[in-house]
Amino acid sequence: MNRIFTVSFASVYPHYVNKVEKKGRTKAELDQVIEWLTGFDGPTLSDHLAAGTTFEDFFADARLNPRASSITGVVCGVRVENIDDPLMQKIRFLDKLVDEIAKGRPMDKVLRT
Repeated sequence: MNRIFTVSFASVYPHYVNKVEKKGRTKAELDQVIEWLTGFDGPTLSDHLAAGTTFEDFFADARLNPRASSITGVVCGVRVENIDDPLMQKIRFLDKLVDEIAKGRPMDKVLRT
């Protein structure tokens, strides 16, 4: 099992917030992207953060957006569309979306609308 699977989502979330805010984007935009990918609204996301949910359980509870398969590109030197492990692919989908927000990509493009 990959170590990231057992890391709490709450321990990584502040790093996502920091990354997007350093680039002039907002926590609200980050939360919007997380909701798009997972189906978690604000209160549900807050519950997961408060509970210290692991990435494994976080994505086990998620209703992955049907358009998530349109997320492509490279994260940490690996093409996200070619990742075999379903959980790792979901984590990298989220990483890719966070990268896109931080790079200033328009939200309609990030959300694949």
